[in-house]
Amino acid sequence: MAVAAYASLVSLTHVLDNVQHRVRHHQLHLDTDQIQSLKEKVEFLQVFLELHSQRISPEMEDLAKQLAVVADEADDIIDFHVVNQFRERSQDQSLHMVALSSFCQEIDNIMDKLDSITKKLMMVKEGWVDVQEQQPIVSVSVGSTALPSSDKNTMVGFDERLLQVVDELTRDESDLQILPIVGMGGIGKTTLAQNAFDYPYIVNRFDIRIWFAISQEYSVREILLKYLINCKKIKASAADEVDLAELGECMHKLLFGKRYLIVLDDLWSIRAWEDFQSSFPNNRNGSRILMTTRLLDVARPLGFDNHYLTVNFLDEDKSWNLLCEKVFAQQSCPHSELEEIGREIAKGCRGLPLAIVIIGGLLSKSNRTREYWKFVEENVTSFVKSGYDESCLKILYLSYNSLPIHLKPCFLYMRVFPEDDSIKASKLIKLWVSEGFLKPVEGKSLEEVAEEYLKDLTDRNLILIRKWTRSGRIKHATFMTF
Repeated sequence: MAVAAYASLVSLTHVLDNVQHRVRHHQLHLDTDQIQSLKEKVEFLQVFLELHSQRISPEMEDLAKQLAVVADEADDIIDFHVVNQFRERSQDQSLHMVALSSFCQEIDNIMDKLDSITKKLMMVKEGWVDVQEQQPIVSVSVGSTALPSSDKNTMVGFDERLLQVVDELTRDESDLQILPIVGMGGIGKTTLAQNAFDYPYIVNRFDIRIWFAISQEYSVREILLKYLINCKKIKASAADEVDLAELGECMHKLLFGKRYLIVLDDLWSIRAWEDFQSSFPNNRNGSRILMTTRLLDVARPLGFDNHYLTVNFLDEDKSWNLLCEKVFAQQSCPHSELEEIGREIAKGCRGLPLAIVIIGGLLSKSNRTREYWKFVEENVTSFVKSGYDESCLKILYLSYNSLPIHLKPCFLYMRVFPEDDSIKASKLIKLWVSEGFLKPVEGKSLEEVAEEYLKDLTDRNLILIRKWTRSGRIKHATFMTF
């Protein structure tokens, strides 16, 4: 709820900035001192939540809930009055004064509520023990130094498996064949498939390469339609007129006679393959289907001669190497006292690459102190006891909980998109801006701030980059799934 309160306060700040701008340009007639006073109270509460968002107690959660309600109430009051003032310009001046008096009284009530909440928050804060004595806090600022970005995901520990996938995809067999990659969620199936998909020899060998993200909930029509529109085989204006059979036929024609590689990522049933099968012709020229799945019952019957590849857990050395790659980039651990704890952290992830990558993103953004690393080690060890899938979710929660509060609403907002959906960065940035999630930074546009937020989430390995622009900016991203 602290995240909701923070988002409401940021949104209210944008509203107040806009109101002040209109007052300065004589488009609105309001008490400027009152508006400035309200803005200062709102900004103080923003800073308070930024500083203390990682020490949320039940009492503070309740106060944050009240704060969100009051901020939204203030937003509604201002919006109602501004609309009325523009609508009733031609009315008698005395009516304007009555409306303004009513507005001022309502804003005074809002400020009284904010003062009351602020006082209670300070009382809760006074009851806290110095957090530095108990638990270090991650501190990250927008635009802080981050790991160098790469257009490929880290493949530490999977080099041999990658070469095996490439070899399987390029064998001499001419018939269309399926190569399933099977393993639990977070084990690295998609990363392995992505690196094979972009492997130089694969790029040169196949005429067409297509990546389809499937997941549990999927629409064959939407997946095919989206691709065919993107490659300009179907006009977007005609999308509603094309049925599934026509889309399948169009895809079949596009692939006919060409050597192609199709990736079906995150398949959950044989039925899903059957839904797509007729769209993929057997050209008898070495075309391949590469699929990833968590289910052996899906992988075994679909693989050529029941053949499939499994992705195994990393051993302790490879786990540590992967953690170092994510925390220190290409460097080794510079502090011997951290290496001992770091190896225990990597061991606590029990060979699960996604867990290591997420923890690595957390550590890369934190102060590199023995106390903080020890705190992470103790939490990771307790999280993995309850099973791998659940531990990944708990590790993700740890990483989320350590996010600066200004990033939390942006991260949560990505959940409105379908799982594995490739999201255009420009679209996501516009949505963040329109929702009022972004705190203004002097000298930067909101779009620039949003790009820094997106980069920060990427560096923490909470979102996955699907595509980069030629200039090195993020073009498409997706929510990290398990």
